[in-house]
Amino acid sequence: MAARTFTLDIVTPDRVVVSDEAVSLRAPGVQGSFGVLVNHAPLLTELATGELEYRRENGQEIRLAVSGGFLQVFDNKITVLADAAERATEIDVTRARAALDRARRERQDAIAAFNSEQQALTDGAEERALNRIRVAGQS
Repeated sequence: MAARTFTLDIVTPDRVVVSDEAVSLRAPGVQGSFGVLVNHAPLLTELATGELEYRRENGQEIRLAVSGGFLQVFDNKITVLADAAERATEIDVTRARAALDRARRERQDAIAAFNSEQQALTDGAEERALNRIRVAGQS
């Protein structure tokens, strides 16, 4: 009998965020969003900051905010090695909004100082904070 689900593991340097069975996954690749179903061809790709969503066999959808990393598909097992990942239900929206405000202030300071390196760093921080707020459903 053909497999109906695949194993999904999402880990960060700090912890195992997800260890579950899923029927589908949508992830933010650096070249655009992509989906994975059971029996997908082997794949190794880089992830961008964005929303990763997977669906369990019972239809439940789980949403996570991810910030960079890699995703590997092999033999009905998906492994995500993320720089950072949080389930939507774990996101502290107040903290994310404070990070967004801080990034925007620091970006203005970097622009005023003509510091393009600092500006790029603050752009990334702003993108990560906005993603966390969006995934938490508070945008």
